[in-house]
Amino acid sequence: MESTLGLEIIEVVEQAAIASAHWMGKGEKNTADQVAVEAMRERMNQIHMRGRIVIGEGERDDAPMLYIGEEVGICTQENAKQFCNPDELVEIDIAVDPCEGTNLVAYGQNGSMAVLAISEKGGLFAAPDFYMKKLAAPAVAKNHVDIRKSATENLRILADCMDRSVEELVVVVMDRPRHKDLVQEIRNAGARVRLISDGDVSAAISCAFAGTNIHALMGIGAAPEGVISAAAMRCLGGHFQGQLIYDPAVVKTGLIGESKESNLERLASMGIDDPDKVYDAHELACGETVLFAACGITPGTLMEGVRFFHGGARTQSLVISSQSKTARFVDTVHMTDAPRRLQLK
Repeated sequence: MESTLGLEIIEVVEQAAIASAHWMGKGEKNTADQVAVEAMRERMNQIHMRGRIVIGEGERDDAPMLYIGEEVGICTQENAKQFCNPDELVEIDIAVDPCEGTNLVAYGQNGSMAVLAISEKGGLFAAPDFYMKKLAAPAVAKNHVDIRKSATENLRILADCMDRSVEELVVVVMDRPRHKDLVQEIRNAGARVRLISDGDVSAAISCAFAGTNIHALMGIGAAPEGVISAAAMRCLGGHFQGQLIYDPAVVKTGLIGESKESNLERLASMGIDDPDKVYDAHELACGETVLFAACGITPGTLMEGVRFFHGGARTQSLVISSQSKTARFVDTVHMTDAPRRLQLK
C-alpha cells in the first residue's frame, strides 16, 4: 500500500495546504476549511484506489465536504470498470482533517496543517464526532504513563523515563475552561504548560520527536483528531491513549450531542459496548499497514508553512509509515507558472 499511495497522499495534503494558505490571515476560517476540503477531494479522486472516509467533516449526505461514508478515488467512479481491476484494487479507509486548526489559518497563527491517515479497510477506528481524553508521550514512556493515572503521577513517571526532573517537562494543553484544574495540577507538580488554542494533532506527534520541547499532551480534544494522532504515534512508536467523552457536562464547551443519555445510545448503536474503554494507538489504528501524512499550512513545531513566491509555492510535509518504519520530511517546490527565481533555502 505504501508503494502505491505514498507519493500521492503527500500531494493530497500539499494541495489542501496550498489552497487553505491562500486564506491565511483573512479571518475566514470556514472558507479556509472549504477550499482545503475541495482540493483534498479533487486530488484523492485522481488516485487509483477505492477509498472510504471513516473520519471526515461529519455525517452528511449532501454537504460539500468530505463526509463520513463518502467514497473517493478513481475506482469509485461510475466508469471505474474500464480501468480498475478488482484483483488489483487498493481498498482503504481514510481519516482526514483538511484544515487542522481553521482558526489558526484565519488569524495567521502558527500550527495549522492539512492531515490524513490511511489504512486497509477496517484499519482505523471510526470515531464519532465526540470528544476524547488524550495522553501522548515519547516512546520511552510507552506503557509506563497511563491515562487513568493523575497528571501528577504521570509527570513523575515521565520524568523518570526521560531521566529529567519534572520541572524540565513541557506539557501541551488545549486552552479551554474544562482544563482549568488540569492546568493547575500540572503547574503544582512543577512542570510547565504550553496552552494552545487549536491543533492538538501536531502537539501529540511532537511528543515523539526529541528537540521539539514538547514532552506530553494532556486533556480533552476532538475524538476524530485523536484517531489521526494515534495513527501517527503508532507508526512512530510513541505513547498514545484515548478515552471517549460522552457527557456534555465534562466538555463544558462545544457541541457533543443533546444529552449524556442520547450519546450513550449513539455509541451503543455504533457497536461500542464499553463507552469508558481506554484505547491505545494500536486499537485506534489497528490496520496491518498505517500511513500518516501532514503538510504545514502555517509554520509549526514540525513543519514550515506554505511559502508563496512569484510562479509557485513551497511546502514542507511529513509522511510516516508503519510498513517501512520511516518518517520522511518532504520539501517541495510547486511551479504553477514560470517562476522568476527558485530559492534554495
